[in-house]
Amino acid sequence: MGISSPVSILLIGINYAPELTGIGPYTTGLAEHFAGQGHSVRVVTGVPHYPEWRRGRVPSNGSLNPRVSRQWHFVPRKPTALGRMLYESSWLFSGTRALMVKRPQVVIGVIPSLSGGVLAWLAGRKFRVPVGLIFQDLMGPAAAESGYRGGGRVAGLTRSAEAFVARRADGVATISDGFRAYLELAGVPAERITRVRNWTRFEAPGETTDRTRARLGWAPTDFICLHAGNMGQKQGLDNLLDAAQLIRDPDVKIVLTGDGNDRGRLMERAEALKLRNLSFTGLQPPGRFEAMLRAADVLLVHQRGSVGDMALPSKLTAYFAAGRPVVAAVAPASSAAHEVQAAGAGVVINADEPAAIARSLIAIRESPETARRLGLAGEEHARRFLSRERALREYDRLLENLLAVTAPNARSYG
Repeated sequence: MGISSPVSILLIGINYAPELTGIGPYTTGLAEHFAGQGHSVRVVTGVPHYPEWRRGRVPSNGSLNPRVSRQWHFVPRKPTALGRMLYESSWLFSGTRALMVKRPQVVIGVIPSLSGGVLAWLAGRKFRVPVGLIFQDLMGPAAAESGYRGGGRVAGLTRSAEAFVARRADGVATISDGFRAYLELAGVPAERITRVRNWTRFEAPGETTDRTRARLGWAPTDFICLHAGNMGQKQGLDNLLDAAQLIRDPDVKIVLTGDGNDRGRLMERAEALKLRNLSFTGLQPPGRFEAMLRAADVLLVHQRGSVGDMALPSKLTAYFAAGRPVVAAVAPASSAAHEVQAAGAGVVINADEPAAIARSLIAIRESPETARRLGLAGEEHARRFLSRERALREYDRLLENLLAVTAPNARSYG
């Protein structure tokens, strides 16, 4: 069908550049993609804070397209339900002031945060234009499954609010097929739900494998099992510490790289346990991050066993492109498990079983051919299905479908 002329888009999401991990790079990439096509894009977002969960420096907005409006919000240092509620409500309150803008032709909200969906619905009501929602995570299940203190008490309210905005959206895009059943049960008609993918964000490695390993202090004989990304309650990374205790081969090392609101506690526990085969490194910039993934021998995904279809780790796109075998300790029916199995890029074991993690790492070390086969499968999957061009074509179709909804019939303000 295509879009015959430029349109004005209001894109709402709390995560945005300069955040290097998680959802921010995808919201940024989408805004820049639409702007590059000639559309006029205004972004309403928050202050940089992820994955450190500390307010970072707010960059100057040097571009008029996309034009970025940053709204202050509370950033919780501890993973509690109260902290999450303050985070959401403060951005919702400040974000409503950012809706005093020229009328767009379409509104797109990114979830999480849930406030991104609520603000998109409010904007749709105000401007009487179609609304699309992009579900990067499911917030209702997240409140119940992620292990935040008090999360169960707010899960019902979160589910209700999430279902409310999803039902009123004119189009709903999900990054995982596993989200569909939840949204349909919430009352979203099946024909309004489409699948999109997060693309592989894989810069050219900025240094050789030998140089990376030397810089990070990895010996040539070390068999590096790397977990990259957020260190929060959802990841349940205590099990990796427990697995490290069970590994008797001194050359098998577990490395946790990144940041998150559980990192400090994990470091304290690792020190108390005197784990010589487990270490931490900080966030790596583009180029060095990709070099680090390629320099590792195994890439780890870990989620609490309670985490089902609520989330699909964005790190998997980079893991696959790195060409290294993946060990995913996750719930068997989770979106992460399905993605690893579909790619044929690794092994899936039950979450919350440190002994199974240790056995799997040793098994891959003892079978270089298996490691090579799994790594090549991941690279092929990334090449075929996770290219930036292919992913953005799916978002183009979402925009086309939203523009096909005429304003008098748009559900977003009903």
